Amino acid sequence: APVEDLANLTPSQARPGDVISIAGAGDDMTDLDFNSDRCTWFQAGQHNWFELSGPYKERRVAMRVDASGDQAVSISTEARQPTLEDLGLSEEDLAQMDERQNTGDDFDFDGKVWMYRSSREVQSTRSDQPQSAGFYCWEYREQNGTGLIAIRKEQAEPFAVTRYRGIPAADVTIYRGAKG
Repeated sequence: APVEDLANLTPSQARPGDVISIAGAGDDMTDLDFNSDRCTWFQAGQHNWFELSGPYKERRVAMRVDASGDQAVSISTEARQPTLEDLGLSEEDLAQMDERQNTGDDFDFDGKVWMYRSSREVQSTRSDQPQSAGFYCWEYREQNGTGLIAIRKEQAEPFAVTRYRGIPAADVTIYRGAKG
């Protein structure tokens, strides 16, 4: 097997136990440094991605890496995530968008337009849990921007909203941890 180039690890090579440093993404434009203590792998049809998360200044942050050809990287760093009500959406709005599957659907939030990208069943597996889980997910991309909003609905649970912002993969440095 080829030897890993530990000096040039990419976000797609990150794993639980690694220290992740993202240039200028932390509070007050400092570097966002966190020890990734958890990884969750997601699959929705042919679309695969994973999230590494860990503690940063009294909150949990996450780096999302799209496993498709473009290897898009985004992060979630907000201490308080928006709610469905903050977005100005209702369960009925989501049901209608899901039924239409129209990428022309959108909504306004935080002075930006968020375009419907997809809605579908997602399977997830977390590194710290033995069983996989399923949920329904709606995703919206910021029009003319790098933002992503994911709305998840697990059975018998409230809606959970996560806001991400896209970052250049070159801003991410991975330091290999002891776990493997």
